[in-house]
Amino acid sequence: MSTEPENTEDTGPEGPDAPESPDTERTPEQDAAAGGGPGSTGAEPAGDAGGPERSEAEAELAAQRLERERIERRKAGRTAPIASGTALSGKAADLLAAVRAVESGEQPATAVFAEPAAPRRPAPEPVRRPQPAAAAAPAAVHGPAPETVEAVRRVLAEGGAPEALAVQVASGLGEGADTALREDPWQLLRIGGVRPEQADGFARSLLGAECGPDDERRGRAMTVWLLEQAALAGHTALELTALTAALARRGVPDPDAAVQSTVAEAEALLFQDALEEPGAPAPREDGDEEERPVRVLAGLERYALAEESLADGLARLVNSLPKEAPGPWEAAAAGASGGGAELARAAAGHALVLHTGGETARAEPAALLGAARAAGLRAFAVCHTTDGARRLAALLGDAGGAPAAGTVAGVLSGAEGPGRDAEGALDLDLLIVLDAPQLDVESGAMLVESLPDGARLVLSGDPSVLWSAGPGRVFADLLAARACPQIASRTPDPGPLGELVSGVGAGELIQVEAPGKEIVIVPVRDAGEAVHRTVQLVADSVPRAIGVPPEQTVVITPGHGGAAGTRALNTVLKERLNPGPGRFGGFDPGDRIAYSPAPGRTVPGRVVDADAAGLRLECAGEPVVVPRERVEQSVRHGWALTAHQAVGGRWPAAVVVLPGDAAQTLTRPWVYTAFGRAERHLSVVHGVEQALPRAVAEAGPGPRTTRLQTLLRAQVPAAG
Repeated sequence: MSTEPENTEDTGPEGPDAPESPDTERTPEQDAAAGGGPGSTGAEPAGDAGGPERSEAEAELAAQRLERERIERRKAGRTAPIASGTALSGKAADLLAAVRAVESGEQPATAVFAEPAAPRRPAPEPVRRPQPAAAAAPAAVHGPAPETVEAVRRVLAEGGAPEALAVQVASGLGEGADTALREDPWQLLRIGGVRPEQADGFARSLLGAECGPDDERRGRAMTVWLLEQAALAGHTALELTALTAALARRGVPDPDAAVQSTVAEAEALLFQDALEEPGAPAPREDGDEEERPVRVLAGLERYALAEESLADGLARLVNSLPKEAPGPWEAAAAGASGGGAELARAAAGHALVLHTGGETARAEPAALLGAARAAGLRAFAVCHTTDGARRLAALLGDAGGAPAAGTVAGVLSGAEGPGRDAEGALDLDLLIVLDAPQLDVESGAMLVESLPDGARLVLSGDPSVLWSAGPGRVFADLLAARACPQIASRTPDPGPLGELVSGVGAGELIQVEAPGKEIVIVPVRDAGEAVHRTVQLVADSVPRAIGVPPEQTVVITPGHGGAAGTRALNTVLKERLNPGPGRFGGFDPGDRIAYSPAPGRTVPGRVVDADAAGLRLECAGEPVVVPRERVEQSVRHGWALTAHQAVGGRWPAAVVVLPGDAAQTLTRPWVYTAFGRAERHLSVVHGVEQALPRAVAEAGPGPRTTRLQTLLRAQVPAAG
């Protein structure tokens, strides 16, 4: 297959909204499902370059670091584990026992790494004035020192590695990176885009005869690398058997010892979770439990901490809600109508509410938001993209006053939203999160940890779209846990496009009458014809027949590589729509671009100019300057996108390209997401024959491996 898949889940986010994704021998999801690790890694954008002016990306990353530090300080004060599950046997039991001996010497093999819920935080008197994000943020982050980069460059050259990696290595490994590389050459695997065989070659060049597959350092590095690749595929953890099998395939002679060494060095954690199976015996009142099946998982501390913090924060919200709803909530419920009234009544009596529905159903959380603000409640809504926030604001109308909608990234960075109270919590009574399926565990944890006790959280979204770019499946896990009320919208998306997309969501590719040319199928024989017809549609047919100009049409294709991937399509679309020499690092003024300010985010925009400061863009009506050293990693041409880059946005017209070599990458969520980006017109450049209806009929890939359901069930009783 020549089409390069989007790097994770289904066909996966390409690193997620990272601008590039390298060619892969197999997707991380395929490796994990087969009991092992992924075969490749996506190159993530490097950290923001420092400078005297704080960019939006720097503010966001700084705010996230502060939030993570606060979570870690709270976690550091906990010591008492909670027992769960039953005794293990064989290698898993021996491995767990060894880990416990390393960490404390006191815990039995049946203990689980779990923490009690955090003590409740009393709701402080809010400070109504928003606080600027820069007031509490640290100074802008600068790149590594030149001497550190030069020292790393010498080590890389000695080991035969590309010297161009010096800045990334110095940034990733920090001060003393050159010494760290000499002592453990496999640390090179921590750099995005480096593969195991490349790290092995580097280690052989540096270590000579001392280098071998049984080196303990190699086993640890390979374990961490596989867990990182699993995270790129959306998993927050891997089953121990899958991890050890993957290590064996990577030539690690003793996979169990490698995992044990990694855990002993605190580079990974082990968990033992009881499995929830239909008909499983319930715990007995006398405290004795019948033996229940368990699974042993391994994961990186970063995602384990986020998932536990998310579960703790949700439990805190649920348990801190007053028994009776105050008067403003009753007024909000009375002020809403239709589906919004049902949602308002649920939010009045519950701290956490889930809402499901398509694009038209967004009117219901919008009605709740308007009614809550009219009742005097401090309410705000966030979306995955700026375009989503714009569409929500249009539903609210021009009510004057402070903005009522923003983005998740904007609220976390402090650039948008209501500001924070004296204790750092968001100054809110109600937070509505639209596009909830795009929430990963880290963003979800930071949002929930930012809410004060007594606040309400409403998560709304379409469960049929692609999951988040980052690890976890927060919305799907909460729906499955049934720990709160769930309101399903009964408002369908209208018209032929709504009918087509609804059918795809139900697993059927139906024939739809489209008298206004809302849907057009363009059959093609090969990738070359697919590219030709795509350019013809965008530049001529759609503007002439539908009245949608090229700048309002998005092209969506399954991957970056291949003869009809985003790279090939963007090249020919630029030649047709905005030809130029690419004098600004391959870009010209007027080029449509996809800008990735941070891993997991794509912001569409256009090139305005370039100067000594960097490439000047306009994204969502706001000026953005990308330093020249970050342009290659964070900016790409954006006439053609992948489905993961396009999720959360809508365009008047969409051209979905399905070349023959993409047949194996198609899934129902991918098709549903791609087709659903069109507002008025959808053209499908169809070259996959029966692979399209077959992909729609099948349920899709297996679920991501996560722990949120297990953690939440231990703290929040299931809702009726």
